[in-house]
Amino acid sequence: MSSSFDPHQSPSPLYPAQDRRFTPWKNGGGQTAEVLCVPTGSDLESFDWRISTARVGQSGPFSRFVGIDRVLTILEGGAIRLQFASGLVVDLAQSSAPLSFSGEDACEAELLGEALLDLNLMVRRPLEGAILRSGEEVDPQGLLACYLFALADLAEPALGRFDLLELPLIAQTVPDRALILTVRRSAA
Repeated sequence: MSSSFDPHQSPSPLYPAQDRRFTPWKNGGGQTAEVLCVPTGSDLESFDWRISTARVGQSGPFSRFVGIDRVLTILEGGAIRLQFASGLVVDLAQSSAPLSFSGEDACEAELLGEALLDLNLMVRRPLEGAILRSGEEVDPQGLLACYLFALADLAEPALGRFDLLELPLIAQTVPDRALILTVRRSAA
C-alpha cells in the first residue's frame, strides 16, 4: 500500500528555486542551475547523482558524460527534438514522459519552438535514476534518495513552484502538480 506525504513528519532538506543561480553554458546555447549534487562539494567528474534545471535558448549538441545515465523532462516552454548518433529521434514537450538515455550517447538538440526550461537528473552507474509523474508509485526497494519537485505552488507540503524537497525512502504516490525523482541501487 502506498502512503501520501505526511506534513507532520520531521522536516526534510528543502532546495528552494529562489536560491538557484543560472550560469551560462560554454557554447552559449543556454544556462544551467544546479539544484543539488551528491556528495556535497563534488564536481561533474565525481558526483554520484546531480539534479539541475536548464534554460535552453538555441539548438546544439548535448554535453557528453561518460559513465552517467540521464533522465530529462521539459518543465515549461517549447518542444525539443533530440537526435542521437544511433539514429533514434525523440521529440520532447511538456506533455511528454521523461526520457532516459546514456550520457555517452552523442546527441544533437533542435528547438522546435520557443526556448524551454528542463529538469535533468544524472546518475553515475551502477545507480539508476527516474523521474515519476503524477499518480505513479514509488517503489522503496533499493531506494537511496527520493525528492519531490513542485511543478506549481503546493499547500501540502508548503512548496513554491520548482522547489525540491527531500522525501523519506518509503512507498508513496506522486501527488498532482509534482514530480518525484528517485535514485536507487541497480537491480542487476
